[in-house]
Amino acid sequence: MSRIGRMPIAIPAGVTVELAENNKVTVKGPKGTLERVLPEEMEIKVEGAEIVVSRPNDLKKMKSLHGLTRTLIHNMVVGVTDGYEKKLEVNGVGYRAAKAGKVLSLSLGYSHPVEMTDPDGIEAVLEGQNVIIVKGIDKEKVGQYAAEIRDKRRPEPYKGKGIKYADEVIRRKVGKTGKK
Repeated sequence: MSRIGRMPIAIPAGVTVELAENNKVTVKGPKGTLERVLPEEMEIKVEGAEIVVSRPNDLKKMKSLHGLTRTLIHNMVVGVTDGYEKKLEVNGVGYRAAKAGKVLSLSLGYSHPVEMTDPDGIEAVLEGQNVIIVKGIDKEKVGQYAAEIRDKRRPEPYKGKGIKYADEVIRRKVGKTGKK
């Protein structure tokens, strides 16, 4: 059986989980509310202070949905209690980030500043001029917005200029060497 799918999800104090028809799960916590429609085949039960996900049979599709469903619910519970954040670093001479209201303005060596508006429920916070922290309660949206910011100028392998994740390692390349 799925090792991840079998594990029960503990519901922390201050969090309420509601199940509606068609496996619509609503999780309310101190940081907000998340809801998601999960695969109908999975059985989701709230037993006391934990959630248990089980599958009807051992078909390959059910096995793969089992772990996924459990992880999605777990991510919702963690999101409404702690929230998620991704840290991005802007590296390069003259590369900087600025924030005005909900608009993140990036100077990345283009002829114009790149402007991005924070999506609903997601907030980009600046630390200095070159560290951007994307925060929110929905793990998927936080990761997506961070990836979109990074795509504006990906790190290049020769000088390491661009926007990279804080924990990302850039494989550096050796530049050209002159002829003798």
